[in-house]
Amino acid sequence: MSATHALAPAWQVGQWFNCRQPLKLERMRGRIVVLHAFQMLCPGCVSHGVPLAERVHRQLAGDDLVVVGLHTVFEHHAAMTPVALEAFLHEYQITHPVGVDAHAPGVAIPLTMASYGLRGTPSMVVIDHLGRIRMHEFGKVDELLLGSMLGKLQAEAAAGRENHSA
Repeated sequence: MSATHALAPAWQVGQWFNCRQPLKLERMRGRIVVLHAFQMLCPGCVSHGVPLAERVHRQLAGDDLVVVGLHTVFEHHAAMTPVALEAFLHEYQITHPVGVDAHAPGVAIPLTMASYGLRGTPSMVVIDHLGRIRMHEFGKVDELLLGSMLGKLQAEAAAGRENHSA
């Protein structure tokens, strides 16, 4: 697993699903953020990335951890519209928040994908409670290693809260 410990860039999202208001990364400080980038026509995303993110969301999301999907379309743009994404999320029973990565006119690579240096989909980025990138993976993510990383980050966040309140 690669990690940079650099501050995670802000998200540039054109539309949100499964949330009441647009999500902003800077408002999530103090929480661990599991960001998974996917395309709904990507076989690895459909078979592994999206189901893993939804499992993490259903089992671990709460006050200290949030899962956010990023539909980051860099191919087949006409087929993967927000309308099609809404149907996909419904059919696959995806309940975690999902944002549509914004595009600059005439540029195939979406803005957030470019700012995070994502190589493709599926990709997963884990951001710690201080807003730093602690994992940056392309392809299939090992669930045991992800669980271990999330446990470690939750322990670090808890220790930071204890030190701050002492």
